Amino acid sequence: MNERQRARRPGGRSARVGADVHQAVTDLISERGYGNFTVGEVAARAGVADSSIYRRWGNLATLLTDTALTRLNAQSPMPDTGSLAGDLRTYAAAVAREITGPDGLLLVRLAVALSSNGQQGLQARDDLRDERTRQLQSMLDRARERGEHAPDALDVLDHVLAPMYIRVLFGMDPLTPDYVDGLVDRLL
Repeated sequence: MNERQRARRPGGRSARVGADVHQAVTDLISERGYGNFTVGEVAARAGVADSSIYRRWGNLATLLTDTALTRLNAQSPMPDTGSLAGDLRTYAAAVAREITGPDGLLLVRLAVALSSNGQQGLQARDDLRDERTRQLQSMLDRARERGEHAPDALDVLDHVLAPMYIRVLFGMDPLTPDYVDGLVDRLL
């Protein structure tokens, strides 16, 4: 096999470029908000040519969606503690840490920004919501397979995640472990 026939290595240059571009998007959204930067500015911040971004992602909405989905999958792995209560408490605690961290509301900002970006943006927003729901559903299905009574994914969103996001959005009391556990207890 010659040099040109080698397969791409996971974690190689392509992965580094993707990580650099995602970080540039995250930084620019945190600094300026959505709609206040261009693909060219993302490229400059990431140290790549804007043609690389267009070739890989096609447009800014697709790049934002990919950034959001990548962060969602990296930050919120589905726990498997052996019980639904344990899984939900662990998951809720992870989300609480995530949304109170330095880039906490990034996913919310991305979802809102995408919603106002025409049909393509609405599809991207729906993809983000569907991925979060898919993650939750895998945890709930696992609980049902163990014989536990599990709520619907929408109930978890309504009764556990939404109250946490509202508190962070409106600067209300901190998300203490007791508060987060109480949300899970009330749902179950």
